[in-house]
Amino acid sequence: MQKLFSALMILIGFIILIFMIVVEDEPGAIPLLMILAGAVWFFGARSRIKSQQS
Repeated sequence: MQKLFSALMILIGFIILIFMIVVEDEPGAIPLLMILAGAVWFFGARSRIKSQQS
């Protein structure tokens, strides 16, 4: 479930980033932080799942 939410956070961050580049001609910090936080969350959840299976 956490992998799904983190992937959704990354996707929303990319959508907002593309929107901000098109509208304002510059990326914002919030979408970049959402993408970064989602990626850290995704890989952290993946490693926790792998460690519990072993």
